[in-house]
Amino acid sequence: MLEVRELWVGYNDVSVIRGVTLEVPAGEATAVLGPNGSGKTTLFRALVGLLRPRSGSILFEGVPLNGLRPPQVVQRGIVYVAAERELFPQLTVLENLELGAYCCPRAFQSRLELVFELFPRLAERRSQRAGTLSGGEQQMLAIARALMAQPKLLLLDEPSTGLAPLLVAELYRRLEALRREGVTILLAEQQVGAALSLCARVYVLKEGRVAFCGGASSLRGSSELRKAYLGGIGGVGG
Repeated sequence: MLEVRELWVGYNDVSVIRGVTLEVPAGEATAVLGPNGSGKTTLFRALVGLLRPRSGSILFEGVPLNGLRPPQVVQRGIVYVAAERELFPQLTVLENLELGAYCCPRAFQSRLELVFELFPRLAERRSQRAGTLSGGEQQMLAIARALMAQPKLLLLDEPSTGLAPLLVAELYRRLEALRREGVTILLAEQQVGAALSLCARVYVLKEGRVAFCGGASSLRGSSELRKAYLGGIGGVGG
């Protein structure tokens, strides 16, 4: 579904992403792992048009995305959930979801039923202001709002940030249900155990380059590989 070839991205004169190549198969969940500063967020921002690549190519369903603005990328079917969540705190849960459906208003009711089924807690709090939700509920709302845009590919940047372990486990159960519904997922994560429980394929970034790519089972089954590539990242033992 997504093909990235020899991508270089940076800020001012500094290259952060250096020749990254990766593929995301349709219907699967794929993880981009690595410590803070490895380039995960910069990569995701380039994929959705928030940063312009210096060189390389981004293809989505065989069509180049280079040069497209973020709203055009959303219209193609790629939706990004930033680590900061970026909710509208003074608006209610329902109003945030309504804003997420701006590009496909005709399907609003069916999408709303889907996200309330996936995240029942949001249905209970539909009239509550987003800013008063717990951290876990806010993360669920950020993902639910993205789903209102009917994404083919969902990009999640550090979805477990700030969540307690029990909430991380619950969130990843919801993501697995979403993947079974046919949504392709690409996530950047530092909670390695959680990411490996969901994803079939893994890319590890180190200083803006791909240091490892392969099946998640390779990392799950080899303590040597985990230590070599992910030794300083939380949740490696999972």
